[in-house]
Amino acid sequence: MFGFFKKRKSEPLALSDAVHDEIKRLSALGDEHANKEAYSDALASYWAAWDLLPDPKTDWSAATWILIAIGDANYLSGDYAAGRENLSNAMNCPGAVGNPFIHFRLGQCQFELGHLDRAADELMRAYMGSGRDLFDQHDPKYFQFLASRAKDIQ
Repeated sequence: MFGFFKKRKSEPLALSDAVHDEIKRLSALGDEHANKEAYSDALASYWAAWDLLPDPKTDWSAATWILIAIGDANYLSGDYAAGRENLSNAMNCPGAVGNPFIHFRLGQCQFELGHLDRAADELMRAYMGSGRDLFDQHDPKYFQFLASRAKDIQ
């Protein structure tokens, strides 16, 4: 009846097997580089995987984990501004909102950049999604900061 009310596809988009396999290969290569702390090489592999996604890139579930990997490598290499940008972009991808790790890394980037209100918001989202376990695996300053902002955190 009303043509402007188009129903969005309910099933997720699927990449061709060849593209999906190449994205997985490049991402695994990026992970190998990241594990060796060769972050510029890791980023090159992750961005090559990103480039294989059809437009609009943020519609693909693979975009979520590629941008998480990119943002993680940014954070680990100390490029907090790029980490904030890429992890924020990941929030526009399928399944990202509510993912404790994305919120945690984004909160860490915001903290390191001095954006403390945003950091507290993201770190609280991470805490609400995974509890203290995620925090216990990282520098205690992030949990201490969150606890200073939220009275019910222990």
